[in-house]
Amino acid sequence: MKGALNGLLALVSLLIAAGSFYMYTTGGGSALWLAGLAVFVILFLVFGGMFLSSRVNKTEEIHITE
Repeated sequence: MKGALNGLLALVSLLIAAGSFYMYTTGGGSALWLAGLAVFVILFLVFGGMFLSSRVNKTEEIHITE
């Protein structure tokens, strides 16, 4: 459940970052939209990294030939 929540939060952060970028480019370049873009891109990277790191199987050894 924890991994799915991180994936969902990463997706939501990506959508908000895309919306902020769109509003920044079409809305006259307000600094508030640019700050929102930076914050949500960082959140996307954090939550996406947490989601991907939780997908790794930490209990079994994987051999290179498998």
